[in-house]
Amino acid sequence: MTTRIVAIGGTVNPGSTTEQALRLAAASAATGGADLQVFGGAYLAALPHYGSEAHAKGNGSELVEAVRQADGVLIAAPGYHGTISGLVKNALDFLEDLSKDERPYLDGRAVGLIATAYGDQATMSTLFAMRSIVHALRGWPTPMGATIRTYRGLFSPDGECLEDRARMQLELVGQQVARGARAFALAAAEPGA
Repeated sequence: MTTRIVAIGGTVNPGSTTEQALRLAAASAATGGADLQVFGGAYLAALPHYGSEAHAKGNGSELVEAVRQADGVLIAAPGYHGTISGLVKNALDFLEDLSKDERPYLDGRAVGLIATAYGDQATMSTLFAMRSIVHALRGWPTPMGATIRTYRGLFSPDGECLEDRARMQLELVGQQVARGARAFALAAAEPGA
């Protein structure tokens, strides 16, 4: 049985630390053979505001359908002014389109969270905000949430994380999402589930 994991996050800046962190965690999640789909900063930046006329015309439906089919989700957001960025929040608002599904919102999905910022206080408040959002969407946050302090040189030009603490957190979040996703997929496949 193949599990499906969707990764959502990034900033409007190509190659942002947030998106590099998301991709590292996603690669860790995919090592167990999971199907992986990434919606990075460029995709999120092109999304219209949720509830707008452009949304009504179907923009963002790829993201919604991917999450609908997912067993696990990774979300990475930069900390802006003590909470998640508007870019990532808007993407998560699109999950309202799942409200009437048999498995609404993020129900029955493992959700790994990554918060990036220049300081520890900002990463923690962003992580807490993300956990609150995931709980409101009925998701199951992984026990580990990564708090990544960003600075120039955290990632090499080819995307390798150069700090052991950050790399271990990101890999663990990815591994926990993969394990949780497999558990949810197996439970859903059981007769009478």
